[in-house]
Amino acid sequence: MFKKILLFLVINFTALAIGGLFTNAGVNSDWYANANKAPWTPPGYMFGIAWSTIMVCFAIYMSSIYPKHENKKMLITLFAIQWILNVSWNPIFFYFHQTILGLITIIALTIVVGIFLFKNYDLLKLKSLWIAPYFLWLLIATSLNAYIVFMN
Repeated sequence: MFKKILLFLVINFTALAIGGLFTNAGVNSDWYANANKAPWTPPGYMFGIAWSTIMVCFAIYMSSIYPKHENKKMLITLFAIQWILNVSWNPIFFYFHQTILGLITIIALTIVVGIFLFKNYDLLKLKSLWIAPYFLWLLIATSLNAYIVFMN
């Protein structure tokens, strides 16, 4: 199991690193600084803590579900879709300033993570809670993105 966790950690943190290339410049940009942001927007340092925790939990989740899942090809395809959506949101939102497309992307990502959480609950039972932080954070992130869409 340790090797699987390590593999998923590398894949997950690679996604964060790629996204971070676009996030750092975007957060410090005039565009984002002047955007009307939601009053519940967490302080900047919380994003790194949250995403690091989420990716560790998600690696444990994927390592737990992979040996038990009957359709490994579908599981990895869903994981890949999640990865692509996760990585693509940062440049869409922070680099290209496409807030509506960003909202569509993060909603799709939330749905995919929701599928992991709810569709596989019977298979993992309480171990499904390893993905709950990801799902909950995406609900918050979606609300932050939506606020920027509708209030700017």
